[in-house]
Amino acid sequence: MKGIVLAGGKGSRLRPFTYSGAKQLVPIANTPVLHFPVRQLVEAGIREIALVVGETEGQVREAMGDGSAFGARFTYVRQEAPLGIAHGALVCREFVGDDAFVLYLGDNVLMGGIAGFVERFARSRADGALILREVEDPRAFGVARMQGERLVEVVEKPERPPSNLAVIGVYAFRPVVFEVIAGQRPSARGELEIADAINGLLARGCRVEVEVTPREWIDTGKMEDILAANRLLLGTVERRIAPGALVRGSRLEGAVVIEDGARVEESEVIGPATIGAGAHIVESVIGPNAAIGEGCRVVRSRVEDAIVMSSSEVVDCPGVAHSMLGRFTRVVGAPAGARLTLGDHSRVEAAG
Repeated sequence: MKGIVLAGGKGSRLRPFTYSGAKQLVPIANTPVLHFPVRQLVEAGIREIALVVGETEGQVREAMGDGSAFGARFTYVRQEAPLGIAHGALVCREFVGDDAFVLYLGDNVLMGGIAGFVERFARSRADGALILREVEDPRAFGVARMQGERLVEVVEKPERPPSNLAVIGVYAFRPVVFEVIAGQRPSARGELEIADAINGLLARGCRVEVEVTPREWIDTGKMEDILAANRLLLGTVERRIAPGALVRGSRLEGAVVIEDGARVEESEVIGPATIGAGAHIVESVIGPNAAIGEGCRVVRSRVEDAIVMSSSEVVDCPGVAHSMLGRFTRVVGAPAGARLTLGDHSRVEAAG
């Protein structure tokens, strides 16, 4: 079985962070989002993985490499325009060949992995399989219409949802799906929809299985989703202080990760929180639910429920919370309670 991870798309809902970078490389708990689907595919025994890329191909290649760091082998497949999830699968037809495959959206986070899902599909005679999850408001998702335990249709973003079962961003198919996609017409928004591909399989009499997961799942398409995923993933970390880290005159509470070369001086770190390699924390309070990227500098400040990306500075800020700061950003003197959304290379310096 092979894997396909969609790592293209413009990420317009994540601006300003995606003006200068791929949305799948935005860090959650100091780890790029794209790492999570790749790792889960490898954990499920899938090592031949296609990364579908678009205009940020160079950044994705540089960040992900050839796959060896993950125990995988990557093939980069270009999708010249963001023409839909089904189109992203179709451009991998040659890569897949006669194998079954798992299609995973590169900006999704599903807790607990997909090994069981992959194993069940491999043993089945189904032509497709989906993971569903109950959601409070399914109108923003593809929604499953069920008859008992049997899927009869996927309805895309319905005004009147037929159920509360959302189709999440993990699918498994056999190659027959390519015949269906090749015969599809673009939707009103000009895309080849994965819902139409699934419905096309059903119309052919193909078997498409579903399973409902109780596990947490987040589509990291918006800033609030990124912060929610950050909280969720930080909640799984275990306390670890790297041998090359320096902690001096400081208090660490709970699940705190401090990477090599980081320095924490005269500060308090309240877990869950992670401090990246080479970061410098001075006279500050970090956490809970804070991820400070590598090479960052935080001085005389408090940062909680926030993501501060690599090589950024926060100085004399008594309360930065519910915030995302892009790479190479500098914030000085922001007032208590500041909620900041700053793209890469931003500068905010309060007059004083």
